[in-house]
Amino acid sequence: MDQPATRSRALGAVLDRLTVTADVRDVALVTPRLRRIQLAGPALHDLRWTPGQHVRVVVRDVERLRDLGRDLLRTYTVWAFDPAGTLDLGVLDHPGAGPGALWARGIAPGAPVAFRRPEGRFVPRPDAAHHVLVGDETAAVAFAAMLAALPPDAPVHGVVQVRDAADRFTFPRSDELTWVERGAAGPDADGLVAAVRALPLPAGPGAAYVAGEARSCQAVVRHLVQERGLPRRSVVVKPFWAPGRRGLD
Repeated sequence: MDQPATRSRALGAVLDRLTVTADVRDVALVTPRLRRIQLAGPALHDLRWTPGQHVRVVVRDVERLRDLGRDLLRTYTVWAFDPAGTLDLGVLDHPGAGPGALWARGIAPGAPVAFRRPEGRFVPRPDAAHHVLVGDETAAVAFAAMLAALPPDAPVHGVVQVRDAADRFTFPRSDELTWVERGAAGPDADGLVAAVRALPLPAGPGAAYVAGEARSCQAVVRHLVQERGLPRRSVVVKPFWAPGRRGLD
């Protein structure tokens, strides 16, 4: 018996039960590194999504899979969802040839995409008196979805750190955030914290949402809790990536 083939078929059967499949309707470059991938299909009609949540996408061909571990799935933020049958993903192209990067670069209209249903707790807290959003370009899509869902009069503050001006794009209330550039050297936790420190945050029971590179997230959380006095429970954190860490490439 061909054990690898049997194992692949078994894994494929499990994925069929755990995932939703839709077809790519459109792929658009929003910035030189950011793709907006729109999926469409009847299987999307019964999905439930809260802005800020993500999906886990199957980015490898099961029939050719040799490593059945973390190289099978990659996490992408849902940019927008329409119960009529469309779901948009935001995918930032990281350097290198990781499974997620290769999948996103090669995807085209008409291709089937399997993914797990939306999940995650990185979502707005409707009872917060104000909202603080801090992260890098990998967090910008989540911020776009969250800000579009907040009431227009909800006080918003925040910082988005990007590599350069080309990574900046427009979304609802993006002009209310501070955009800073770090250059091509890599994550700059100190620069991100400095920009957050300069924010004139109001007092009161606010909520903070921190996402992006893992060490930068840790530094921002320390600042918000230790220097700004935010209760730790009011800070929601989502590390999207870490340099050199498999599964977060």
